[in-house]
Amino acid sequence: MNKLVLGSAVAAALGLSAATASAATLDDVKAKGSIQCGVSQGLPGFSNTDDAGTWTGLDVDFCRAMAAAIFDDPEAVRYTPLSAKERFTALQSGEVDVLSRNTTWTMQRDTALGLNFAGVTYYDGQGFMVRRDLGVASALELSGASVCTNTGTTTELNVADYFRANDMPYEIVAFEKADEVVQAYDAGRCDVYTTDASGLYAQRLKLTNPDEHMVLPEIISKEPLGPVVRQGDDQWFNITKWVYFALVNAEELGVTAANVEEMKGSNNPAIKRLLGVEGAFGEAIGLENDWAARVIAHVGNYGEIFERNVGPDTPLGISRGLNALWSEGGIQYAPPIR
Repeated sequence: MNKLVLGSAVAAALGLSAATASAATLDDVKAKGSIQCGVSQGLPGFSNTDDAGTWTGLDVDFCRAMAAAIFDDPEAVRYTPLSAKERFTALQSGEVDVLSRNTTWTMQRDTALGLNFAGVTYYDGQGFMVRRDLGVASALELSGASVCTNTGTTTELNVADYFRANDMPYEIVAFEKADEVVQAYDAGRCDVYTTDASGLYAQRLKLTNPDEHMVLPEIISKEPLGPVVRQGDDQWFNITKWVYFALVNAEELGVTAANVEEMKGSNNPAIKRLLGVEGAFGEAIGLENDWAARVIAHVGNYGEIFERNVGPDTPLGISRGLNALWSEGGIQYAPPIR
C-alpha cells in the first residue's frame, strides 16, 4: 500500500509516524504544474463542460481558486470526471489531489475513509422532482412511487428513512452514473427523481421538456457539500480550507475581482491581512503572502462565484438562501485571517 495515500488512522494502526504518512501534496502539485481536480460527470452550475469542452461551475471555480492561490493561474487545473461510486477511491489512491464534486460531508465519510472535508461551499438538502401531470404537490403523496437515484450516495439511505418514517412503500431504481438516472427518469422508468435539490435544478435542464417537471417543496435531509482531501497532509488540508475561507471573507469585506487591487490600499486591517499587505499568512501554509489576492483577482469572491454559476440570473435560478453570508440571513461564515 502506498504510504503517501494512507489515512492517519490507517497509518497509526501500521505504526507509521505522522511524517511518514503525510503526503507532500503541495510539492507534488508544484512539480507537475497543475492540480488534479475530481469533479462530477456533468452537473450544470457545479461542474460541467460547455460546448467548447471547457469545465465551468461552482465546484470547478473552487479548483480554479486553488490553482490561482498556488500558481497565480486559475487554468493550472486538470479535471477528472468521477461517478459517485468511484469518487472516494480516486482521492484515496492519489488519482486526484482534491475532490470538488457535490459531495456530502457525513461522519462516516469524514472518519472512516481517510479523508478530510475542508468546508461547506454549498449548503443543500435532498429533494424530489416529478412530472407536473402526475398531479402530486407534496412528497407525502408519493406512496407506492418508483424512485430514480444514484448508487453510492447518501440519497438512497435518506429515501429509505423518509418513506419508512412516513409509512409509505416505494421502489428504488438506482444507477451508477448521474446521466443514466436522468435518462431513466426522462424515459418514464420511474415516477420520481431524487437527489440534492441543487442537482434537481441542474439536471432538470437536461430533460426533454424541462417545464413539464417540478421540484416538490419538501427538503428531507441536510446535505453540506464541499471539497475533500486526503488525511495525513495538514498543509494541503490548510490550503484547501483557507482558500474557501478567503472567498467568504472577501465577500464579507467587499473585496471583488474588480476592486482587489484598489482594496490593497484600504486602511481596514482585516483587508490588509486578507490581501497580503500585512502579515505573513501565506508563508504559514506554504504559499506567497498575496495568495488570497490572487484568488480574488482571478475568480472573485464567494458571492461572485455563486451568482455567475447558480444564482438567480443563471438557468438554475437558485437564490442564496442558506448560502448567503451569516450577516445577510444565511450561514456562510469564515474564521478571520489574523
